[in-house]
Amino acid sequence: MRTAKASGTVAAGITFVRDWKRALGVRASVSAAIFDARGRVLLQQRSDGGQWGLPGGSLEIGESVTEGVIREVREETGLTVTVRRLIGVYSEPKLQVVRYPDGNVWHYVSVCFDCAVRSGTLTTCDETLALRWVSPTRLPATLLANHRIRIRDARARCAAAFIR
Repeated sequence: MRTAKASGTVAAGITFVRDWKRALGVRASVSAAIFDARGRVLLQQRSDGGQWGLPGGSLEIGESVTEGVIREVREETGLTVTVRRLIGVYSEPKLQVVRYPDGNVWHYVSVCFDCAVRSGTLTTCDETLALRWVSPTRLPATLLANHRIRIRDARARCAAAFIR
């Protein structure tokens, strides 16, 4: 891809690419399906709307998807995790285009991983109202629809990743 030159610096090219992606409204994101020994899944109640979902969020510039999911889980839950396997890649516009109350619209392309807890203690942050281990048969009504699909896919334990 060609990038615009501004002041002849590499940073200017990176800024151009970032602005181009922002203009299209596309965001790379990650999420983690974390199950405990009893088969319960860890859910996060999000502070940006009160819905429940899997821990996760947007990638930062220069970050791999595995680095991103480990960082997001640590920030949002206090847990350090190991990535075990790829569950799926999710981009279906009906579920992945999000319209926020402030007017922003983003089309998320999300990568979901099965993760195992290595260490840590459940801790909330400004992005997390609550954390709860929940039976997959008793998921909350306010669970994000796209996360319901990811939990179902994680429980299927398929060798191949889902592409939805």
